[in-house]
Amino acid sequence: MPTSHTPTEALESDACYLAMKTHDARFDGSFFTAVTSTGIYCRPVCRVKLPRRENCRFFRHAAQAEAAGFRPCLRCRPELAPRASGAASWSTEDASRILALQAARLIDEPDAWSEDGPGAAQIAARLGVSDRHLRRIFEVQFGVSPLQYLQTRRLLAAKQLIADTRLPMTQVALASGFASVRRFNAAFLEHYGLNPSALRRAGGATVEGGEGKAIEVRLGFRPPYDANAMLGFFARRALRGVEVVSTADGKEPAKGSTPTYVKLNRTLRVQQGGQAHAGWLQLRFDLEREQLLLSVSDSLAAVLPIVISRARALFDLDAEPMAINAALHAAFPHGDGLRVPGTVDGFELAVRAVLGQQITVAAARTLGSRLVEAFGEPLATPIEGLNRLFPTPATIAAASGDALGQLGIVRQRQTALHAIAREVASGKLTLHAGADVPSTIAALQELPGIGAWTAQYIAMRALRWPDAFPAGDVALQKALGVTTARAAGEASQAWRPWRSYAVLRAWHAPSSTPATATETAAAELPLITTAGLAA
Repeated sequence: MPTSHTPTEALESDACYLAMKTHDARFDGSFFTAVTSTGIYCRPVCRVKLPRRENCRFFRHAAQAEAAGFRPCLRCRPELAPRASGAASWSTEDASRILALQAARLIDEPDAWSEDGPGAAQIAARLGVSDRHLRRIFEVQFGVSPLQYLQTRRLLAAKQLIADTRLPMTQVALASGFASVRRFNAAFLEHYGLNPSALRRAGGATVEGGEGKAIEVRLGFRPPYDANAMLGFFARRALRGVEVVSTADGKEPAKGSTPTYVKLNRTLRVQQGGQAHAGWLQLRFDLEREQLLLSVSDSLAAVLPIVISRARALFDLDAEPMAINAALHAAFPHGDGLRVPGTVDGFELAVRAVLGQQITVAAARTLGSRLVEAFGEPLATPIEGLNRLFPTPATIAAASGDALGQLGIVRQRQTALHAIAREVASGKLTLHAGADVPSTIAALQELPGIGAWTAQYIAMRALRWPDAFPAGDVALQKALGVTTARAAGEASQAWRPWRSYAVLRAWHAPSSTPATATETAAAELPLITTAGLAA
């Protein structure tokens, strides 16, 4: 029977009960409902019979519910819920709250789940505080210790693999961060009262597995979501060999038309523990169920939690539209479903940002495709047009200026590419959602050829910073009706801490004045100033 536990953050219980009663997907992942009569906790979208109000208790985080003794529902599956981002804290909350949320972001990264990965002491050291201080502020913020939070993340990740795949239990245990099957089984029995095999039988998994077959999982998100805008963003930037975005009719869209996009296919390399795993993934939307369907090649099975995490970042599935729209809807009423496109690899995004400096989207795509053709490793896939991996940092760092120049990459961009590649290859620069944003932006701008726009663009898409703002962007200034970076920055203050989303909405905002061809391209992938290149 669950123990008595009071959530650390006050929740409007009546509002939570109403959201659960109406199965409101906008609140999915924002809270969890624990039912004292069953000992189970659910998502707000769960379709089971509505429990009595007096039997319900509400928690912000799954870890809080599990720490109180509740087990996850096998029907609504809490592991599918989008995570609460806590993004607002970057700009508006106190330092302790920001620190706790930074620690949670680091723990959310699957690289931290393995028992030989960074523990609480290492994370505390990385954040510049003591282990004791981190535990104290973490418990104040989340109501659980960092270790309890980590254990819940591991178990829910494993639960998803058990339910959605037929991976052997040994592989599930290792992929979700457990050092042995024995520890894996013991943790499941302690938390869920079932061993993993029994959980798989109880969940009724029907996914076929086997050598060479794709692994399929489902990823939840909160509506509204403009899926066609997101897929269209990637379609305009798709690099030959690395990405293929399919349309509904399978044909190349006519110029000036608004095609309906269906799915994104792409290749991916994941480096873990000194070993490289390469394969392909396919993503398509199930809008009726507020889910993204992810298919992954079996060659990436060993790092599936990492692939899932990167897919969530790529499509910004953990965004909180209600909070964002409350801040931005008045200024940008036509963008409530827009999300900030992410990336599956921070280095790849940084290279694309450099290649896109001062040129159109089409020209940047051409340069990127040439780079992939020249330096990308071949990869066999069952998807037509998908046959190469994006080049590694070591490969770009070793590429000669002459070889890059033959692709049409000018000397200034060659210098920037070499600098970023060397920093990433050496481990001095990390470009992912767990990185420290201010120090990473500062480190980027110290590199030759990297100015404020490029650093902010990388922060927006690779670091997943919701408050990035490339104030010097020409298209952004035009959309805001200003002519200087300073004026754009002043105009943006009301949109903190969601300025990354404001940027996307400004680029997509309907304009009363028809844009020239160059200005339209700039709105798709903005330009940076000459000063930025010389920084």
